[in-house]
Amino acid sequence: MILVVGLGNPGPEYAQNRHNIGFMAADELVRRHSFGPWRTKFQGEIAEGSIDGVKVLVLKPLTYMNLSGQAVAAAARFLKIAVEDVVVIHDELDVAPGRVKVKRGGGAGGHNGLKSIDAHLGANYRRIRLGIGHPGDKDRVSGYVLHDFAKAESWVGPLLDAVADALPRMLAGDDAGFMNRVAVLTAPPKPKKDKPAADAKPAVPSSPPPPAPQGSLAEALKAALERKKD
Repeated sequence: MILVVGLGNPGPEYAQNRHNIGFMAADELVRRHSFGPWRTKFQGEIAEGSIDGVKVLVLKPLTYMNLSGQAVAAAARFLKIAVEDVVVIHDELDVAPGRVKVKRGGGAGGHNGLKSIDAHLGANYRRIRLGIGHPGDKDRVSGYVLHDFAKAESWVGPLLDAVADALPRMLAGDDAGFMNRVAVLTAPPKPKKDKPAADAKPAVPSSPPPPAPQGSLAEALKAALERKKD
């Protein structure tokens, strides 16, 4: 079994925060792959299902971000899931908005949810890092992540759809294939080039009018002379 954890804070006031994009991704996974209903267990909400024959438990900790490790460790230990089979989906300041990076292990990068999981379970789990961008000043980070996504950030929905679509590749061990699939699905459409109409014909330069016949010119001169005499 694979344990997929979406990180966020419980409660409607946090539902659309940038910090809650992990919760949003978990909701989309459960919806897309027709998992069972959410129920409360392991200090969180869980939903179970199968993706391409792989059993998956999706967990949203209800302990608030700073204590996420309590719920993750409780689920992993009860179900005997190795830390290597845990996947954590979270917001990432150091990745551009709408981009996705995957890595196993490493530091928490200042993310309090990851710090808590590291402390309770160890660090050798995979992380799906959903880029939300950086506000540019470290003193603005807290307010930035705890603020709702702006309406102009229209990339959020397509990114969540792409992660849910591509997850089977990660479950099969193909992290690079997962990232590539997400990148393809979220790439902006290429601009269309204008094509000439199929029935359009190139313009043909007009020919100069043919010269007047010599006879006609002579007759015209003769008539003009006669009128002058009159």
